[in-house]
Amino acid sequence: MKKPVRVLVVDDSALMRKLIPRILEQDNSIEVVGTAMDGNFGLKKIEELNPQVVTLDLEMPGMHGIDTLKQIMRRWSLPVIVVSSHSTAGASITLKALALGAFDFVAKPQDVSSRMPEIAGELIHKIRAAAHYGVPQPQFLPEEAPSELPPKQHPAAPTRIIAIGVSTGGPNALQYLFSKLPAEFSGSILVVQHMPDGFTDLFAKRLDETCPIRVKEAQSGDMLVAGRALVCPGNRHMKVKKLPLGNVAVLSEEPPVNGHRPSADVLFRSIANEFGPQAMGLLMTGMGEDGAAGLGVIRAAGGLTVAQSQKTCVVFGMPKAAIDRGYAMRTVDLQDLPNLLQAQCAGDRSRTDETGDRRSTSAGSN
Repeated sequence: MKKPVRVLVVDDSALMRKLIPRILEQDNSIEVVGTAMDGNFGLKKIEELNPQVVTLDLEMPGMHGIDTLKQIMRRWSLPVIVVSSHSTAGASITLKALALGAFDFVAKPQDVSSRMPEIAGELIHKIRAAAHYGVPQPQFLPEEAPSELPPKQHPAAPTRIIAIGVSTGGPNALQYLFSKLPAEFSGSILVVQHMPDGFTDLFAKRLDETCPIRVKEAQSGDMLVAGRALVCPGNRHMKVKKLPLGNVAVLSEEPPVNGHRPSADVLFRSIANEFGPQAMGLLMTGMGEDGAAGLGVIRAAGGLTVAQSQKTCVVFGMPKAAIDRGYAMRTVDLQDLPNLLQAQCAGDRSRTDETGDRRSTSAGSN
């Protein structure tokens, strides 16, 4: 019989040090080997108890959670699940923790005492995944943001519509990908990142500040333009719609799909229906199977379908589900994705330009 995953809980709240072990005891594959009330005690407990995974509160007195995380990464390279407050400050510091190598996070509900059991399944699944996959690969953690970025480009019609589905490991993978795309990138990108409401706006702003392309949290009616990525807000679905005056993103509060809202499947089916061969679907690192079926719909509609490779995923769940079903036309390493996207969009632009030239010549001869 497989030994249970050994977990250390580090949190300054006595209530959380009771609630989290109680939640985790529901699963026989997890054993809470200890708790610690702050970062200093947490580091000592790691030495004594040899846990496989650490859950870490970031807002603690004494040694701050971020400093604790840095020490854990430097000394033991253990996977860390951040337990974050559901607030603007909590979202900001959580994104910083992910950039420093935290495996993933769960957001505490507003009413911790009565609603903490609601995140039980999420926390258990992420701890299991962390124990299995380990810490993210350091070469794909974000670098220091450049002091100056090239000017953002003015909106233009895109050559291709690219939909991305991503979950665990996504913030760093997307920052890596977007940082390698030029400001004049000719595709329009839509992103479903499994992330709670309140986190996606800060995440989009962080990407916009550190990447050459423009990035924003999507709003209903946002135009699909070249050189811009729209990040679906947490707790909403995102679809696309062709309109006479331009193509737009549309948000909805329809029920969750595959247990997720937003769901990559919803977005993928929508771009397949609206754009067919002009659509491109990309499934990146993440747990579960969200997006796999939708990728098949894009392929059936004549679009291009791509999955991130196993060796560059933090969690090879969503891409694997699509590959196993035969829906991914290409499997690509993370470091090669920027070139692939640019090549596809440039190729589409060349074909568009050739068509336009022929039309101009034909019109001129009449």
